[in-house]
Amino acid sequence: QVQLVESGGGLVQPGGSLRLSCVASGFSLDRYAISWFRQAPGKERESISCINNSDDQFDYLNSVKGRFTISRDNAKNTVYMQMNSLKPEDTGDYYCGRRTRQLCSGPIDYWGQGAKVNVSS
Repeated sequence: QVQLVESGGGLVQPGGSLRLSCVASGFSLDRYAISWFRQAPGKERESISCINNSDDQFDYLNSVKGRFTISRDNAKNTVYMQMNSLKPEDTGDYYCGRRTRQLCSGPIDYWGQGAKVNVSS
């Protein structure tokens, strides 16, 4: 029943922008913290952003802070991540994940299938 579906990835030149979307179904998005993770080729999956259920906690990996912005639209049951000033090292598979609690410290219990982002010229 619980599903997370990412979209919005693709090929973009360095310095460009993309906006990822994560559409949730099977649960009320406003009751959970949601994170975006990235898995670069040959690397482990790493949390890069998080938004809590009440939109007053935002966590970012230092390397994306100031460039990426996570947000949610509960009416659309969708979490977004705006990615600006993209760098080649941002290349990878991006996943949204539902945390088991309202805070960004909770573990992930459901994952989306991923969206590919390729930053290259």
